[in-house]
Amino acid sequence: MTLGLIGLGKMGYPLALNMLRNGFTVVAFDIDDANRKRSADAGIVTSSSIQAVALHLPSPKIIWSMVPAGAATESVLAQLADLLGPGDIVIDGGNANYKDTLRRYQLFKEKNIRFLDCGTSGGISGALNGACTMIGGDRDAYDLCKPLFDAISVKDGSLYVGEAGSGHFTKMVHNGIEYGMMQSIAEGFELLHKSPFELDFEAVAKVWNHGSVVRSWLMELTQNAFSKDHDLSAIKGVMHSSGEGKWTVETALELGVPTPVIALSLLMRFRSQEEDTFAGKVVAALRNEFGGHAVERAEG
Repeated sequence: MTLGLIGLGKMGYPLALNMLRNGFTVVAFDIDDANRKRSADAGIVTSSSIQAVALHLPSPKIIWSMVPAGAATESVLAQLADLLGPGDIVIDGGNANYKDTLRRYQLFKEKNIRFLDCGTSGGISGALNGACTMIGGDRDAYDLCKPLFDAISVKDGSLYVGEAGSGHFTKMVHNGIEYGMMQSIAEGFELLHKSPFELDFEAVAKVWNHGSVVRSWLMELTQNAFSKDHDLSAIKGVMHSSGEGKWTVETALELGVPTPVIALSLLMRFRSQEEDTFAGKVVAALRNEFGGHAVERAEG
Protein backbone atom coordinates (compact mmCIF):
# COMPACT_ATOMS: atom_id res chain seq x y z
CA MET A 1 0.00 0.00 0.00
CA THR A 2 1.21 3.49 -0.88
CA LEU A 3 -0.17 6.38 1.16
CA GLY A 4 0.46 10.04 1.86
CA LEU A 5 1.37 11.48 5.23
CA ILE A 6 1.09 15.16 6.08
CA GLY A 7 3.11 16.14 9.14
CA LEU A 8 6.55 14.82 10.08
CA GLY A 9 6.85 16.26 13.57
CA LYS A 10 6.96 14.60 16.99
CA MET A 11 4.35 11.98 16.12
CA GLY A 12 4.33 12.02 12.33
CA TYR A 13 7.99 11.17 11.83
CA PRO A 14 8.07 8.04 14.03
CA LEU A 15 4.71 7.01 12.58
CA ALA A 16 6.18 7.26 9.08
CA LEU A 17 9.10 5.07 10.16
CA ASN A 18 6.61 2.58 11.62
CA MET A 19 4.73 2.47 8.32
CA LEU A 20 7.95 2.11 6.35
CA ARG A 21 9.16 -0.75 8.56
CA ASN A 22 5.86 -2.55 8.00
CA GLY A 23 6.18 -2.49 4.23
CA PHE A 24 4.15 0.59 3.31
CA THR A 25 5.39 3.20 0.86
CA VAL A 26 5.04 6.64 2.44
CA VAL A 27 4.96 9.88 0.47
CA ALA A 28 5.18 12.69 2.99
CA PHE A 29 5.17 16.45 3.40
CA ASP A 30 5.98 18.82 6.24
CA ILE A 31 6.27 22.60 6.17
CA ASP A 32 9.60 22.33 8.00
CA ASP A 33 12.57 21.76 5.68
CA ALA A 34 14.57 20.06 8.44
CA ASN A 35 11.77 17.58 9.10
CA ARG A 36 11.58 16.73 5.40
CA LYS A 37 15.35 16.24 5.16
CA ARG A 38 15.46 14.01 8.26
CA SER A 39 12.66 11.91 6.80
CA ALA A 40 14.26 11.66 3.37
CA ASP A 41 17.51 10.54 4.98
CA ALA A 42 15.53 7.76 6.69
CA GLY A 43 14.15 6.48 3.39
CA ILE A 44 10.79 8.21 3.38
CA VAL A 45 9.73 9.71 0.05
CA THR A 46 9.19 13.43 0.63
CA SER A 47 7.39 15.98 -1.50
CA SER A 48 7.57 19.74 -1.76
CA SER A 49 3.85 20.33 -1.10
CA ILE A 50 0.57 18.71 -0.19
CA GLN A 51 -0.39 18.92 -3.85
CA ALA A 52 2.74 16.97 -4.82
CA VAL A 53 1.89 14.27 -2.30
CA ALA A 54 -1.56 13.81 -3.84
CA LEU A 55 -0.09 13.60 -7.35
CA HIS A 56 2.27 10.79 -6.33
CA LEU A 57 -0.46 8.50 -5.02
CA PRO A 58 -2.39 5.76 -6.84
CA SER A 59 -6.18 5.63 -6.66
CA PRO A 60 -7.93 5.44 -4.35
CA LYS A 61 -5.60 7.96 -2.73
CA ILE A 62 -5.12 7.53 1.02
CA ILE A 63 -3.68 10.47 2.96
CA TRP A 64 -3.03 10.51 6.70
CA SER A 65 -2.93 13.93 8.41
CA MET A 66 -0.76 14.11 11.53
CA VAL A 67 -0.60 17.79 12.39
CA PRO A 68 -1.53 19.78 15.53
CA ALA A 69 -5.18 20.33 16.36
CA GLY A 70 -6.78 23.62 15.40
CA ALA A 71 -5.66 25.88 12.59
CA ALA A 72 -3.04 23.49 11.19
CA THR A 73 -5.50 20.62 10.89
CA GLU A 74 -8.17 22.92 9.45
CA SER A 75 -5.76 24.16 6.78
CA VAL A 76 -4.48 20.73 5.78
CA LEU A 77 -7.94 19.17 5.56
CA ALA A 78 -9.32 22.11 3.56
CA GLN A 79 -6.51 21.63 1.04
CA LEU A 80 -7.15 17.90 0.84
CA ALA A 81 -10.85 18.50 0.25
CA ASP A 82 -9.91 20.50 -2.86
CA LEU A 83 -7.22 18.10 -4.07
CA LEU A 84 -8.88 14.70 -3.68
CA GLY A 85 -11.76 13.12 -5.52
CA PRO A 86 -14.58 10.61 -5.09
CA GLY A 87 -13.50 7.39 -3.39
CA ASP A 88 -10.29 8.80 -1.93
CA ILE A 89 -9.71 8.51 1.82
CA VAL A 90 -8.50 11.05 4.37
CA ILE A 91 -7.40 9.87 7.82
CA ASP A 92 -7.11 12.47 10.57
CA GLY A 93 -4.78 10.80 13.06
CA GLY A 94 -4.10 13.83 15.22
CA ASN A 95 -6.02 15.12 18.19
CA ALA A 96 -9.24 16.89 17.23
CA ASN A 97 -12.45 17.96 18.92
CA TYR A 98 -15.03 15.39 17.84
CA LYS A 99 -17.46 18.18 16.95
CA ASP A 100 -14.94 19.51 14.43
CA THR A 101 -14.55 15.95 13.16
CA LEU A 102 -18.30 15.62 12.57
CA ARG A 103 -18.28 18.89 10.60
CA ARG A 104 -15.28 17.80 8.55
CA TYR A 105 -16.82 14.41 7.86
CA GLN A 106 -19.84 16.13 6.30
CA LEU A 107 -17.59 18.39 4.22
CA PHE A 108 -15.79 15.41 2.72
CA LYS A 109 -18.98 13.40 2.31
CA GLU A 110 -20.44 16.13 0.13
CA LYS A 111 -17.48 15.61 -2.18
CA ASN A 112 -17.75 11.79 -1.97
CA ILE A 113 -14.38 11.68 -0.23
CA ARG A 114 -14.21 9.16 2.59
CA PHE A 115 -13.03 10.41 6.00
CA LEU A 116 -11.77 8.46 9.01
CA ASP A 117 -10.98 9.90 12.43
CA CYS A 118 -8.24 8.00 14.21
CA GLY A 119 -7.46 8.62 17.86
CA THR A 120 -3.79 7.75 18.23
CA SER A 121 -2.28 6.95 21.62
CA GLY A 122 1.02 5.62 22.90
CA GLY A 123 3.19 8.70 22.62
CA ILE A 124 6.30 8.91 20.48
CA SER A 125 7.44 5.37 21.28
CA GLY A 126 4.01 4.04 20.35
CA ALA A 127 4.03 5.88 17.05
CA LEU A 128 7.36 4.23 16.27
CA ASN A 129 6.95 0.75 17.73
CA GLY A 130 3.21 0.13 17.89
CA ALA A 131 0.44 2.58 18.65
CA CYS A 132 -3.07 2.26 20.07
CA THR A 133 -5.56 3.38 17.45
CA MET A 134 -9.29 4.11 17.78
CA ILE A 135 -10.99 4.62 14.43
CA GLY A 136 -14.34 6.15 13.51
CA GLY A 137 -15.98 6.66 10.13
CA ASP A 138 -17.69 4.69 7.36
CA ARG A 139 -17.05 0.96 7.62
CA ASP A 140 -16.09 0.51 3.96
CA ALA A 141 -13.28 3.05 4.30
CA TYR A 142 -12.10 1.41 7.51
CA ASP A 143 -12.11 -2.06 5.93
CA LEU A 144 -9.86 -0.79 3.14
CA CYS A 145 -7.43 0.75 5.63
CA LYS A 146 -7.61 -2.01 8.27
CA PRO A 147 -4.29 -3.61 7.19
CA LEU A 148 -2.61 -0.26 7.78
CA PHE A 149 -4.14 0.27 11.23
CA ASP A 150 -3.36 -3.30 12.29
CA ALA A 151 0.24 -3.07 11.11
CA ILE A 152 1.13 0.16 12.90
CA SER A 153 -0.64 -0.77 16.15
CA VAL A 154 0.35 -3.16 18.92
CA LYS A 155 -1.43 -6.53 19.05
CA ASP A 156 -5.06 -5.97 20.08
CA GLY A 157 -4.31 -2.23 20.07
CA SER A 158 -6.52 -1.16 17.16
CA LEU A 159 -10.29 -0.87 17.19
CA TYR A 160 -12.99 0.29 14.80
CA VAL A 161 -15.19 2.03 17.33
CA GLY A 162 -18.04 3.14 15.08
CA GLU A 163 -19.49 6.04 13.12
CA ALA A 164 -17.76 9.29 12.24
CA GLY A 165 -16.46 11.21 15.23
CA SER A 166 -16.38 8.21 17.55
CA GLY A 167 -12.64 7.66 17.12
CA HIS A 168 -11.74 11.16 18.25
CA PHE A 169 -14.43 11.07 20.94
CA THR A 170 -12.98 7.87 22.40
CA LYS A 171 -9.46 9.34 22.31
CA MET A 172 -10.72 12.49 24.02
CA VAL A 173 -12.15 10.49 26.91
CA HIS A 174 -8.92 8.45 27.03
CA ASN A 175 -6.94 11.65 27.46
CA GLY A 176 -9.28 12.83 30.20
CA ILE A 177 -8.59 9.60 32.09
CA GLU A 178 -4.88 10.15 31.46
CA TYR A 179 -5.11 13.59 33.08
CA GLY A 180 -6.61 12.08 36.22
CA MET A 181 -4.09 9.25 36.42
CA MET A 182 -1.10 11.55 36.04
CA GLN A 183 -2.47 13.98 38.62
CA SER A 184 -2.97 11.15 41.11
CA ILE A 185 0.60 9.93 40.63
CA ALA A 186 1.87 13.48 40.96
CA GLU A 187 -0.02 14.13 44.18
CA GLY A 188 1.32 10.92 45.67
CA PHE A 189 4.90 11.93 44.96
CA GLU A 190 4.19 15.42 46.29
CA LEU A 191 3.24 13.77 49.58
CA LEU A 192 6.38 11.62 49.51
CA HIS A 193 8.44 14.71 48.75
CA LYS A 194 7.09 16.55 51.80
CA SER A 195 7.34 13.56 54.16
CA PRO A 196 9.85 13.45 57.05
CA PHE A 197 11.69 10.61 55.30
CA GLU A 198 14.63 10.64 52.87
CA LEU A 199 13.06 8.69 50.04
CA ASP A 200 14.50 7.62 46.72
CA PHE A 201 11.67 8.52 44.34
CA GLU A 202 13.12 6.49 41.47
CA ALA A 203 13.31 3.40 43.69
CA VAL A 204 9.76 3.94 44.97
CA ALA A 205 8.41 4.26 41.42
CA LYS A 206 10.32 1.11 40.44
CA VAL A 207 8.98 -1.02 43.29
CA TRP A 208 5.43 0.26 42.72
CA ASN A 209 5.75 -0.88 39.13
CA HIS A 210 6.53 -4.46 40.15
CA GLY A 211 3.49 -6.29 41.45
CA SER A 212 1.61 -3.37 42.98
CA VAL A 213 -1.94 -2.36 42.12
CA VAL A 214 -0.73 0.94 40.60
CA ARG A 215 1.85 -0.59 38.25
CA SER A 216 1.58 0.96 34.77
CA TRP A 217 3.45 2.53 31.88
CA LEU A 218 2.97 5.91 33.53
CA MET A 219 4.71 4.59 36.65
CA GLU A 220 7.54 3.30 34.47
CA LEU A 221 7.84 6.75 32.95
CA THR A 222 7.83 8.25 36.44
CA GLN A 223 10.81 6.06 37.29
CA ASN A 224 12.53 7.13 34.06
CA ALA A 225 12.02 10.80 34.88
CA PHE A 226 13.48 10.45 38.39
CA SER A 227 16.43 8.46 37.02
CA LYS A 228 17.38 11.53 34.99
CA ASP A 229 16.78 14.07 37.77
CA HIS A 230 16.35 12.62 41.26
CA ASP A 231 14.16 15.48 42.53
CA LEU A 232 13.16 17.13 39.22
CA SER A 233 14.91 20.30 40.33
CA ALA A 234 15.95 21.10 36.77
CA ILE A 235 12.42 21.73 35.55
CA LYS A 236 9.53 23.94 36.58
CA GLY A 237 6.26 22.42 37.80
CA VAL A 238 4.32 24.06 34.99
CA MET A 239 1.82 21.67 33.39
CA HIS A 240 0.55 22.65 29.98
CA SER A 241 -2.64 21.33 28.40
CA SER A 242 -3.09 20.35 24.76
CA GLY A 243 -6.88 20.74 24.86
CA GLU A 244 -8.22 17.18 25.13
CA GLY A 245 -8.80 17.42 28.89
CA LYS A 246 -10.76 20.65 28.45
CA TRP A 247 -12.86 19.07 25.70
CA THR A 248 -13.55 16.08 27.96
CA VAL A 249 -14.77 18.27 30.82
CA GLU A 250 -16.87 20.43 28.49
CA THR A 251 -18.47 17.31 27.02
CA ALA A 252 -19.12 15.89 30.48
CA LEU A 253 -20.95 19.10 31.41
CA GLU A 254 -23.00 18.96 28.21
CA LEU A 255 -23.98 15.33 28.86
CA GLY A 256 -24.52 15.79 32.58
CA VAL A 257 -21.87 13.24 33.53
CA PRO A 258 -19.97 13.89 36.79
CA THR A 259 -16.21 13.72 36.17
CA PRO A 260 -14.73 15.41 39.28
CA VAL A 261 -11.29 13.79 39.09
CA ILE A 262 -10.76 14.75 35.44
CA ALA A 263 -12.14 18.25 36.03
CA LEU A 264 -9.89 18.89 39.01
CA SER A 265 -6.84 17.52 37.21
CA LEU A 266 -7.51 20.01 34.41
CA LEU A 267 -7.85 22.87 36.91
CA MET A 268 -4.59 21.83 38.56
CA ARG A 269 -2.85 22.29 35.22
CA PHE A 270 -4.16 25.84 35.06
CA ARG A 271 -3.06 26.39 38.67
CA SER A 272 0.44 25.13 37.91
CA GLN A 273 0.96 27.96 35.45
CA GLU A 274 0.74 30.42 38.36
CA GLU A 275 2.93 28.65 40.93
CA ASP A 276 5.74 26.08 40.77
CA THR A 277 4.77 22.83 42.57
CA PHE A 278 6.42 19.43 42.94
CA ALA A 279 3.25 17.73 41.66
CA GLY A 280 3.49 20.00 38.65
CA LYS A 281 7.08 18.89 38.10
CA VAL A 282 5.98 15.24 38.06
CA VAL A 283 3.22 15.79 35.49
CA ALA A 284 5.49 18.01 33.37
CA ALA A 285 8.16 15.31 33.47
CA LEU A 286 5.62 12.59 32.55
CA ARG A 287 4.32 14.59 29.57
CA ASN A 288 7.91 15.02 28.40
CA GLU A 289 8.62 11.31 28.83
CA PHE A 290 5.70 9.92 26.81
CA GLY A 291 4.97 12.70 24.37
CA GLY A 292 8.14 14.76 24.09
CA HIS A 293 6.22 17.81 25.30
CA ALA A 294 8.49 20.70 26.21
CA VAL A 295 9.24 21.45 29.85
CA GLU A 296 10.13 24.79 31.34
CA ARG A 297 13.60 24.71 32.83
CA ALA A 298 14.21 26.00 36.32
CA GLU A 299 16.60 28.91 36.64
CA GLY A 300 19.99 28.47 38.22
